[in-house]
Amino acid sequence: MDNLERRTVLRGAALTALGLGTAAALPGTAAADAGHGHHAHGSRGRIPRGSISIQLYTLRDMLAADLDGTLAALAAIGYRKVEAAGTHGRTAAEFRAALDRAGLHATSGHVSVGDGWQRTLADARVLGHRYVVHPWANFATADEWRRFADRLTAAGAAARAAGLRFGYHNHAHEFERLPTGERPFDIITATDPRLVHLELDLYWAVTAGADPVALLREHGRRVLQLHVKDRAADGSFADVGTGTIDFRRIFTAACRSGVSEYIVERDTQPDPLRTARVGFEYLRTVRFPRR
Repeated sequence: MDNLERRTVLRGAALTALGLGTAAALPGTAAADAGHGHHAHGSRGRIPRGSISIQLYTLRDMLAADLDGTLAALAAIGYRKVEAAGTHGRTAAEFRAALDRAGLHATSGHVSVGDGWQRTLADARVLGHRYVVHPWANFATADEWRRFADRLTAAGAAARAAGLRFGYHNHAHEFERLPTGERPFDIITATDPRLVHLELDLYWAVTAGADPVALLREHGRRVLQLHVKDRAADGSFADVGTGTIDFRRIFTAACRSGVSEYIVERDTQPDPLRTARVGFEYLRTVRFPRR
């Protein structure tokens, strides 16, 4: 995907512009419930192993250097599903073959809406995607956001005709007020939920001051995927379960609304395989109230 480098730069710029150190995280701990073994009578929820995935953007440098070795390492951790972010210089068929060698299934992929959308959808089918998700957009005015929302609707209709589900992935700025007082998030969610689902990025929602539980309650089954990304006390990225986001509270709401994929991600890369391992183990072992 040609816009990955742009996405990296824009994300870094967004962090600076947002002043993450002053943004408030949701209260609570992200630590897994160490006493989950004492809840043996259905009072605790858990994430099905088949719903755990990882966004390959987390390991982008490793994948560029050693595609097969990195995919094999993810499989060894226990992952069976991944979300793609480009094909790292391979064709869709070549990348699918590498996934198959590792025993991984790319159920989802980040792709940009634009020219050549039918080809993008064809590649998504080759890769084995169920979901295709537009990863980033930003506009200065409500009218520009509304025109973009129309493009999302058209892209979602084409994806549905191709047997795919199409979604939008948020950052923090979608929750900020435009000059008209509107929020981009509300413009996006005014689209047809049958054509545009939501991939809710928990880190960016919390950074924006939004409550993911309230979003899950408001938008119900429209939120099909979560980016499970943690936030340190200073606002920087953290491995899942080591930061400040109260995932158990969120997962209770997500379980009710029918979220199908819990996708580990970290934008920065101090130790990508550690991030992958810590995130997988957290999602595998975390327990949370069903109600």
